[in-house]
Amino acid sequence: MPDISPEAVDKLKHAPGESGVQESIRRRWSPRAFADKEVSSDTLKSLFEAARWAASSSNEQPWRFLVGRRGDPTYKKIFDSLVEFNQMWAKSAPVLLLSVAKKTFTEKGNPNRVALHDTGAATANLSLQATASGLHTHSMAGFDSDRVRASFGIPSDYEIGAVTAIGYFGDPSTLHERMQKSELAPRQRKPLEEFVFSDWEKPAQF
Repeated sequence: MPDISPEAVDKLKHAPGESGVQESIRRRWSPRAFADKEVSSDTLKSLFEAARWAASSSNEQPWRFLVGRRGDPTYKKIFDSLVEFNQMWAKSAPVLLLSVAKKTFTEKGNPNRVALHDTGAATANLSLQATASGLHTHSMAGFDSDRVRASFGIPSDYEIGAVTAIGYFGDPSTLHERMQKSELAPRQRKPLEEFVFSDWEKPAQF
């Protein structure tokens, strides 16, 4: 691994400066290296306060978060559901959370087809608040959703979302060699014309 400090790696991962884009958005990225440093209760609570104020259809707020701190039973249940690759690095994260979305509206019981969308919006709020607090998040799909549903007794009316690791950025050299390359690589994104349209697959003009 090149001789580069964690601080330099973190800066390398910042998105290029774009006019009008907030700093916390530019600085948000998903590392796999986490420091051996706990997240305070007050800081952790602020992340969920940020999630709380996300927009949702009919103000249903369908999101639910199961949050585990390293060493407690909730953390172990979430960690045990991860695929082996994710367990290799996520074990260093001091916080693991599982997002869940209520699939029906509470008042009338009719389907809420945007429940996961809204839960994703809440998770995005949480991630940006984490970045503003000096933390990092890494959400992942590599886990056994059936296992984690059974572990927590999650009702069928709830859809499993994603697992997110939370913590302070650590030293990439602590990662397995095959993970270090992606940790050090510059971030890439599609250009706007590939996903912002005025008609289907017709790039919008700004």
